[in-house]
Amino acid sequence: MIRFLHSADWQIGMKAVHVGTAGDRVREARFEAARNVIALARDRGVDFVLLAGDTFEDNAVDRSLVERVVDVLASSPVPVLVLPGNHDPLVPGAIYESRAFTRASDRVRLLATTEPVTIGAATILPCPLRTKHGHADPTRAIAAEPRSGIRIGVAHGTLRVAGLEGDDDFPIDADAAERCGLDYLALGHWHSHFVAPGCDGAPRIAYSGTHEQTKFGEGASGNALVVTIREPGAPPEIEVVRTGVLEWRQVERQVSEAADVGRIMWDLEAIATPKRALVDATLRGTLPSADLRKLDETRRFLTERFLFVRFDASAVVPSPTDARWIDALPPGAVQGAARRLLAEAAESPVAREALTLLYAFANEREAR
Repeated sequence: MIRFLHSADWQIGMKAVHVGTAGDRVREARFEAARNVIALARDRGVDFVLLAGDTFEDNAVDRSLVERVVDVLASSPVPVLVLPGNHDPLVPGAIYESRAFTRASDRVRLLATTEPVTIGAATILPCPLRTKHGHADPTRAIAAEPRSGIRIGVAHGTLRVAGLEGDDDFPIDADAAERCGLDYLALGHWHSHFVAPGCDGAPRIAYSGTHEQTKFGEGASGNALVVTIREPGAPPEIEVVRTGVLEWRQVERQVSEAADVGRIMWDLEAIATPKRALVDATLRGTLPSADLRKLDETRRFLTERFLFVRFDASAVVPSPTDARWIDALPPGAVQGAARRLLAEAAESPVAREALTLLYAFANEREAR
């Protein structure tokens, strides 16, 4: 029997500009999650840890970050096998040539070649990447041999699965596990967890997903996989375990009254650790003009409460039956334009946005 931990796509050194001033906290969370991965390896008594590529954002990452990563990996009680991915390919001057890696503990092992690595009852068959982009299946580097012991492949690329569209960078055939005689193929590149069954129906190919979510929309991320294979040919037993420390919450609401806006705050109140939560709220619909101020109140509340907030209410417009704020505009061209925009708002996103901007201008003018 063999038990190991599968993780990937740590992307240490990512800029995180998409979360503005929360970037420092988001970057630091990736280190916390990395420590959680090693702690999980210790708690579950695994035989080794597989990092299936993109441990670093790129090969230009600050060397102080490399040292921090190596310190985390070296704290592992079992070997950590690190595969170069497409973000950190094994090229001249690669991150893996840094002093921190060359002087790392014996437990930190770089999978720099396709030579098999034996640990206990398992043979690990690595497919390191040497370029950032490629159109060849990296698992073609694994020789098809008769099954002998537990065979585990580790690669980085895009699995070709019917019904799923990927970027086709380093495409990996769906039959790679069978073709290579593998009990399990550990993949990196997709940031969300995904399992593809082999021809026998067993979960032979899996993405762990990134250990810490990187952006909104990566619903099945922030995990690592504990994989147990009891004997050659046996179905892998895959346990998904949470390692991420931040919560990325997306909220979409259709609104028609102030109470609908208030319910957003009520729903998000359930987040236990708001300063570890990032919120992406999108509102659509109509509101009576007197209630449009509720949007600004909600934006302020969310911004003060959570680590990061993206609040988009650009598709919320004054109710078509409520033109009182337009009546208060100066008569003439401005008021006429507002009425035309109101008439077109139901069908035109451009008219809705223009109407919202005009309403904001009217409120600003009134406040003076």
